[in-house]
Amino acid sequence: MLELLIAGALLIVVGLSFYAGRLLFQLKQQTTRQTAARQVRIDNITQSIQTIALAMEQQQCNLSEGVIRICNLLDAMPLTPQPNYRADFPATYELYEKISHFPTHDARNALTKLQRRTQDNERENIESEYESKVLMEVSRLKNISA
Repeated sequence: MLELLIAGALLIVVGLSFYAGRLLFQLKQQTTRQTAARQVRIDNITQSIQTIALAMEQQQCNLSEGVIRICNLLDAMPLTPQPNYRADFPATYELYEKISHFPTHDARNALTKLQRRTQDNERENIESEYESKVLMEVSRLKNISA
């Protein structure tokens, strides 16, 4: 009878060990997939930032639009620890702070032509104030790496 209990206990221990090993293997696979997906996301964000920076440098994209896109992409970069991009690119973030309150998309379309023109003039004045500083940072953003 004692031998039967010991055999049963060993069978339970072996079964639980197998199950724990299987769970650990699945966890490792999941971690590997998550790490790979995270790296793909970082690479995509980095490439987008570089493309936008190049477009800004070549004046294919106005500063306001580029700064809004770049700041949002930098803030979405899934790095640990998160770099202090505000300190690395202060003019870009300052311009972003100054123009981020302007309405976009449907909210902008709901404005009258006069309101849009007034905001465009204000935005252009702000852009001209930061243009040289932001363009200096854009050259570094073109070469940003994760």
